[in-house]
Amino acid sequence: MRRSSLTIALYLAVVFLSGLIVGAYGYRFITNNPVTTRAGRSGRPSEEEWRKQYLQEMETRVKLTPDQIQKLNVLMDQTRERFHESRQKHNDEMKVIRDEQTNKVRAMLTAEQLPEYDKLRAERDQRAKAASGTR
Repeated sequence: MRRSSLTIALYLAVVFLSGLIVGAYGYRFITNNPVTTRAGRSGRPSEEEWRKQYLQEMETRVKLTPDQIQKLNVLMDQTRERFHESRQKHNDEMKVIRDEQTNKVRAMLTAEQLPEYDKLRAERDQRAKAASGTR
C-alpha cells in the first residue's frame, strides 16, 4: 500500500511540473509580439520608411532613371508639404468649432456649474493628450 501512495504522489508531481512548464511556455508564446510598432501605432511604417520603400519599388519595378527619381523626390516633397498644410488647416478649423461649442456650453451654465465644467474639461483634455501620445 505504501508503494502505491508514493506512485500517486510521483504522478501528481509530474503532472504539476508539466503544467508549470506548459504554462510558462504558453505565457512566453502569447506575450511574444513579433510585430515591431512605433510608439504604439498599428504597425504602419514611418513616413520615411514608407517613402524609402516606395522609391525603391519605383526604381526597381518601374525602372526609373536617376533623373526621374530626383523629380519624384521633389514631387513627393511638394505633396508632403501640401498634406501638412491641409492637415493644419483642418486642425485649425476643428479648434474653432470646439471653442464655439465650449463657449456656448459655458454660456448656458450657472456660476455654480462652471467650476465643475472647467474641471471636467481639464480632465478630458488630459486623457486625450495621454491617449494621443502627449503632443
